[in-house]
Amino acid sequence: MHYIIDAFSTIFTPMGLLLNVVGVVLGILFGALPGLNGVVGVALLLPLTYNMHPSFGLIMLGGLYMGATYGGSISAILLNCPGTGEAACTALNGNPMARQGRAREALGYSVLSSGFGGLFGVIIMLLFTPVLAKFALKFGPAEQFLVCVMGLAVVGSLMGKSAAKGFFSVAFGLILSVVGMDVTSVNYRLSFGNMHLQAGLDLIPISVGIFAIAEMLSLLTNQVTGNLISEAQDDYKPMAVVKELARRWQILLKSSIIGTIIGILPGTGGAIAAFISYGEAKRSSTERKQFGSGAIDGIIAPESANNAAVGGSFVPLLSLGIPGSATSAIIFGALTVHGMVPGPKLFNEHTDVVYALMLGLLLSVIIMVVLGMSGTRLFTKILKVNVKYIIPAVIALSIFGAYSARNSLFDVLVAIVFGVIGLVFKRARIPVAPAVLGMILGSMTEQNLRQSMVIASAKGLNIFAYIVFRPISIVLLVLIGLLIIGNLKTNLRGDE
Repeated sequence: MHYIIDAFSTIFTPMGLLLNVVGVVLGILFGALPGLNGVVGVALLLPLTYNMHPSFGLIMLGGLYMGATYGGSISAILLNCPGTGEAACTALNGNPMARQGRAREALGYSVLSSGFGGLFGVIIMLLFTPVLAKFALKFGPAEQFLVCVMGLAVVGSLMGKSAAKGFFSVAFGLILSVVGMDVTSVNYRLSFGNMHLQAGLDLIPISVGIFAIAEMLSLLTNQVTGNLISEAQDDYKPMAVVKELARRWQILLKSSIIGTIIGILPGTGGAIAAFISYGEAKRSSTERKQFGSGAIDGIIAPESANNAAVGGSFVPLLSLGIPGSATSAIIFGALTVHGMVPGPKLFNEHTDVVYALMLGLLLSVIIMVVLGMSGTRLFTKILKVNVKYIIPAVIALSIFGAYSARNSLFDVLVAIVFGVIGLVFKRARIPVAPAVLGMILGSMTEQNLRQSMVIASAKGLNIFAYIVFRPISIVLLVLIGLLIIGNLKTNLRGDE
């Protein structure tokens, strides 16, 4: 108990509060700027923590992680340019709602859903870290493969009115995921002798191009003048948003649970959690016909899930020393810099630091909600800026974000090329969300399948039997079946 008291005394010191606020503010900025995300932000701020007390450094990095996960929704809603991969689903309904003159309302749903999900994930992390860590250990390559298949099954909820165009999009994403060196055979695939392609394609420049640059090119080619959104903004009442969220508590809670579970699984992250939660929300929502044109559930589900995944990603990191996401992998480095080895001994040897991090994340969520709710009026002012000023600014930030991913000019070229591809997709009414999902899950699906094949071969088992006849696999297969059946029923009813 005294460790918790010590942790509170640390996070509520002037320095602790200041660093937490700085982390959240910078996180929101990094998340909102296309191409810059929590990974980039934590990587840039990591050197600043070297001379800090470990607790203070981790509080700032944790606040940045939480803030960046929410921040991506701001540009997704206002500009249809998701600042992060986690916010790709949010743009599908957030931007249409903004175009209806309900931008502040959409931002309200986003920050409150993110706050609820973040709070849920951190509380679960505090209460059940040892238990959940043991549960995560049971997920081997076979189970991880089925989790990826479950993610791909969500495509049925993202493909829009044309199944053919939806499947083409996800196939396009899967092809992108295999570009580069095959880690198993060490052969190069689809690199065409280009040394840059041999390293594979990075998600950040592709998502920046296919969302942000494509949207700006669309505005440019349509010769749009004046403001982005011409409709008058509706009266925004925060309490009405709170009441509406309370009425939809089931989707909010279900998405937070999904996000936490996905976050706990090593190597997954908030983007996968957002896609799976979005697909489940669309399947079960009473307003499924409105998905893609401003559905509230389409904002609530991905935003609560991706922030819940933040707390979940710390569970395997702190208990097992296995990062649950790319951002938590960098925070792993921050711990080792200060001489702490994440894993079972961390709780015994550095209990004060661990509790400072976890309780600091709770405070980060509160700071994030306060800043987000108070900043909605400020954020929406971007809609009053003339498009001729917005287009070059967003393209410049997108190019900077694409370059900063790997400090590569080739990635800038990739972002521009995929900006043109995204524009073609938009004109042909091909959904881009399945392509992003396919790229995120493609390499992970292949890697886990091939690892399962190697293990099955070593044990003299049939690969089908090895994957299917396992307790957790059976549960996952049932869930996959229910998800596919639910999507088929939705399509047969014509609710798309």
